[in-house]
Amino acid sequence: MTRTALATPDDEPPRRARKKKSTKRRFGRVRQLPSGRYQARYAGPDGVDRPAPETFATKTDAEVWLTKIEAEILDGDWIDPDAGKIKFGKYAQDWIDERPNLRPRTIELYGYLRRTHLVPTFGEKAMNEIKEPHIRRWRKKLLDGGVSEVTVAKAYRLLKAIFTTAVDDQLIKRNPCRIKGAGQEKSAERRVLSVPQVYKLVEVIEQRYRALVLLGTFASLRWGELAGLQRRDVDLHAGAIRVERQLIQITGKGLVFTDPKSEAGKRTVVIPELIIDELRAHLKDFTQEGDEGLVFAGPDNGPIRNSNFNRRVWPKALEDAGLPKIHFHDLRHTGNNLAANAGASIRELMTRMGHSSTRAAMIYQHSTDERQREVARKLDDLARGALKDRSGT
Repeated sequence: MTRTALATPDDEPPRRARKKKSTKRRFGRVRQLPSGRYQARYAGPDGVDRPAPETFATKTDAEVWLTKIEAEILDGDWIDPDAGKIKFGKYAQDWIDERPNLRPRTIELYGYLRRTHLVPTFGEKAMNEIKEPHIRRWRKKLLDGGVSEVTVAKAYRLLKAIFTTAVDDQLIKRNPCRIKGAGQEKSAERRVLSVPQVYKLVEVIEQRYRALVLLGTFASLRWGELAGLQRRDVDLHAGAIRVERQLIQITGKGLVFTDPKSEAGKRTVVIPELIIDELRAHLKDFTQEGDEGLVFAGPDNGPIRNSNFNRRVWPKALEDAGLPKIHFHDLRHTGNNLAANAGASIRELMTRMGHSSTRAAMIYQHSTDERQREVARKLDDLARGALKDRSGT
């Protein structure tokens, strides 16, 4: 009887090795590099196959990154990483050029800020390379270098506006300008002249500029508005000045007539009777002929230029009057304060100043010490009167 041999494991036929299941991702691909790190790639909505901007320590990290990219694409939040490679200098210039409604002086200011304070730091950087730390270091460097806080605030506001548009254009995801309060201008308190000081200036300044000082003060007009005044704008019978335009110096273009700074800048300003005789004499002796003749003309009977006036006339007048160094524009500040102390409301101040918002007008509603003492005296009289009434005496 033949025994059937018991089968042993070694006698079993060899089993086929099981194939390892490959898990193919629905979106993107991950592969391990010779370095041991992992690379992620994906096809964007535009059909272009792109790698992640960096490699990952683990496969899981790479897959998590791909999941986030897929979610952005599905939500419509995906941004083409190549779009943000445009250099800041070019994008900033295009940003200025593509705004047709900017005023000439604003274009000049933006060009100066871009050229002097933005391009030296960011000009050759790609838009998507500029991050929050770069903005902080740039701002600190300007301030440490002696650039005024007002100029730095203007440059920061322009930089932030440019990046806001870049977000809208889907060049970057997030505006890197996130410094709280960096765009707020904190100008030094402007000096206010007293009325006697204003008239001291009028007494010593060249005759043809006396009316300029008076209107700059009592009509609160800007330099450009004064330079652009024409005969037809002055109604001495009504005691009013009509502001329709301004004459300003534009680099590369010379003196240019433009509209006032805003629509509210076109206005009628009523002037005090005190200065009308001086204006009448000025119109007779120094104003150009004809309805469109400039009210304020230089010694050559041409337009007055701010640069010439500030170099030749204004410093001498301040010295002769024994006054500290102030800007001509401070006369407007003086006039605004006088109007506020005379009881002008915020709306009335806005009209005189040519402003469309209340912010600037409210500055002049802050009471001066003299006004506070006047209020205190009136309160004292009211309180004394009320006490007398109560006591019956």
